[in-house]
Amino acid sequence: MSLTEYKKKRSFSKTPEPSGAKEPASNNELIFVIQKHQASHLHYDFRLEIKGVLKSWAVPKGPSINPADKRLAMLVEDHPFDYKDFEGIIPKGNYGAGTVIVWDHGTYEPAEKSSTKAEKEKILMKGFFGGSLAINMKGKKLKGEFVLVKAPQRGERSWLLIKKKDKFSAETDITKKEESVISHKTLNEVAADKKAKQWISNRASAGTLKENESGVNQPNVPLEKNTDLEEIVRSILFSLEKKKKSSMPVDIKPMLATLVDQPFDDPDWIFEVKWDGYRALAYLNNGKAELRSRNNHSFNDKFYPVYNAMKTWSIKAVIDGEIAVINEKGLAEFQLLQNWTTDKNGELIYYAFDILWLNGIDLMSLPLTERRNILSQIMPEHHSIRLSENFETSGTEFFAAAEKLGIEGIIAKKADSEYVPNNRTKNWLKIKSGKRHEAIIAGYTRNEDTTKQFSALILAVHENGELKFIGQAGTGYTEKMRTEILKKLKPLETEICPFRTVPEVNRPSKFRPNPPEAEITWVKPEVVCEVRYQELTLEGVMRHPSFQGLRIDKKAREVVDEQPVHTTNLVNASKPSKQKRIVEPGNRKKYNLLNDTDESQLLTINGHELKFSNLGKMFWPKEKVTKRDMLNYYYKVLPYMLPYMKDRPQSLNRHPNGIEGPSFYQKNVAGKVDDWIVTHQYKNTSQDGTKTFLVCSDEASLLYIANLGCIEMNPWHSRTISPDNPDWCVIDLDPDINTFEEVIEAANVVKKVLDALGVPSFPKTSGSTGIHIYIPLGALYTYEQSKQLAELIVTFVHEEITGFTSLERTPSKRKGKIYLDFLQNRAIQTIAAPYSLRPKPGATVSTPLNWEEIKPGLKIQDFTIFNTMDRIKNTGDLFKGVFGEGIDIAKVLEKMKSL
Repeated sequence: MSLTEYKKKRSFSKTPEPSGAKEPASNNELIFVIQKHQASHLHYDFRLEIKGVLKSWAVPKGPSINPADKRLAMLVEDHPFDYKDFEGIIPKGNYGAGTVIVWDHGTYEPAEKSSTKAEKEKILMKGFFGGSLAINMKGKKLKGEFVLVKAPQRGERSWLLIKKKDKFSAETDITKKEESVISHKTLNEVAADKKAKQWISNRASAGTLKENESGVNQPNVPLEKNTDLEEIVRSILFSLEKKKKSSMPVDIKPMLATLVDQPFDDPDWIFEVKWDGYRALAYLNNGKAELRSRNNHSFNDKFYPVYNAMKTWSIKAVIDGEIAVINEKGLAEFQLLQNWTTDKNGELIYYAFDILWLNGIDLMSLPLTERRNILSQIMPEHHSIRLSENFETSGTEFFAAAEKLGIEGIIAKKADSEYVPNNRTKNWLKIKSGKRHEAIIAGYTRNEDTTKQFSALILAVHENGELKFIGQAGTGYTEKMRTEILKKLKPLETEICPFRTVPEVNRPSKFRPNPPEAEITWVKPEVVCEVRYQELTLEGVMRHPSFQGLRIDKKAREVVDEQPVHTTNLVNASKPSKQKRIVEPGNRKKYNLLNDTDESQLLTINGHELKFSNLGKMFWPKEKVTKRDMLNYYYKVLPYMLPYMKDRPQSLNRHPNGIEGPSFYQKNVAGKVDDWIVTHQYKNTSQDGTKTFLVCSDEASLLYIANLGCIEMNPWHSRTISPDNPDWCVIDLDPDINTFEEVIEAANVVKKVLDALGVPSFPKTSGSTGIHIYIPLGALYTYEQSKQLAELIVTFVHEEITGFTSLERTPSKRKGKIYLDFLQNRAIQTIAAPYSLRPKPGATVSTPLNWEEIKPGLKIQDFTIFNTMDRIKNTGDLFKGVFGEGIDIAKVLEKMKSL
């Protein structure tokens, strides 16, 4: 394990503290030590030997042997093995200043049976990265089984230390035993001992770096190569083994924060510094790297030190962060970044604050605190790449400190929030300490009395599809900046004013009642900059704007008049809103299931509590359709859709981040759904093992499925009462490069064949590119019989239109033709249910049709979330005939002989 953080906090030329040179004993035992530490606050340092170091937690109240107590334990940096014997005094003004004693020590082992030390450590590593460590302790004071469990709701480094009930548990307060198990002295006695060891670290007690003898802050230089990175990653992946593998995402547009008007305090949120820089995503592939802006422009050349540092990070991952330049005060400064060419302009740093993907695992659906924990474990030891720390603290106090230091602002993030690309979320909020705005350059002026290259930039934002004038910035430039700006603007010069009406760019004011005449040059509105200003007029024009720099990372079309939202409204909206409402299709009201404001809502449906979360997440970004909209649709369509879902096992096709995010199928839900959910165990003879499928049993369970991010619903063709006997046979017309007109023709040929056989049929759009045709079977036949029937029917169809249809399952063998798919009739195969949404552009719906509608001019895109309910009100349920009397296959086969 790595001792980087430990070493960063200590200067070994000045301290007798162990540097980690001493190795653990080669025997089969693992040791633990608990050091009682009187620093600014009394706490106990709980340390376990794992992989040659002491994994360490700070326990404010100390251990308890009462199983009813859950003691908070904050994970801190690893300590060297030989730290186990330290007792002494840390002088005032140094990191961790105070007195330390060895309160308890001994050996321990995992609760899970193991024999060798290697086996023990493997189990412990798995438990550590999985968030649960069960151990048996053999100490002087602590004995028996304890468990350490992660508590991410309290912060990414928060754990709970709990005593398990056994013969060593009791209600007595074990911390009353105050003496050291080595010296048998109390803290006060060690503090009074003039011969006690003392040391000096290179950090002050406040956590800031102390100056070295030259008066310069010591840089965050790499101290040791993290040789355990591969093992750490392997352990993390082991803890995520149940997550589906995915390929590395490309061209991600990052998740964005919503601007709010004031800071706030809330234990469910964490807070970070708002770095004054460029947002950047790092795509890492074991020595190869791509550093890209929020609009997927390469930063590799412009910020080459960070790019080169990324190439040394031997990992496969996608990281989100910010590139900033740090000035001599240790603060990020945007103008320095704007003009950065070499380290002489300031220290270039990449602050990593999120991880989206790791070694084939998509992490975006994990809670933020879990993603942050993973990121903190794999950070490299390089001065150009640093973890952007988060603070579980008072947001108002943190913001006040940021204002005092001159930091641009803070970011508040919901601790349990998922990562949603290309979404301005309400789960991330930004609070600015000063008035700043991104602006589009629409032109520039040159006053008659100036010798400068230009006098001011004319600024604008987008509002209601047009440019809105917001002022002109005449300060904040050096001549070098003016030259660079004009170099970008010259090719864009135009005689056409980009505003609907020419703004009064040089009008008098109380500050300049007689401004000099100015020559105006208009430019195409394509270049973005950032400005500071004092206040806005009633017309929305900035007073005294000052240029800060160009925004090469943002496109002009993204720049709008961003007005802060009232903080209280958003933060309160993120709290679960508990309502009592039962969904009854026979007596439905004309309201939505979910209100328009609360981001998380708790409802009672069919007697079951359902928590609907992340409701503002964009599931169809281009259509502006949210998860809330999707759930409200399924609530309204329930009376019509439920018959095709009820009592049927489901294949869950989950899109937790909408149609543009990664998706995965989930069939086996054993141990992964709420206790009230009905399940069905099924063993398919063609597959190994028994799988537990979720069953849609009522209104609540259908909405539960949708809340999992299942945009589309995929029920079995059979019900649990007769799982091997489908209620219908399906013919799926699946086009390749065909026109939809050819799909329509193929559907009508199917209808012609079925009519000749006297077989009733019910068509619907697939919601994607094809048409589904259902034949009622009445659960009278097996899946194999259904499949054979469909195969015979499509064979007749294919003989009539061989020119553009195929019976080949393999796409390469179809040669661009429509696949007449009969294999959908195998056991556990599923297709989208009637009235199911599809994860396709347009938010299309798999919609039942009248056969008369299947003619040239029919378009799948005409049936969407926006109009399906109105259509049903006019047509009723066109599909209910599939529950009619099942066909007699023997009679159908007899008729086939005459075709």
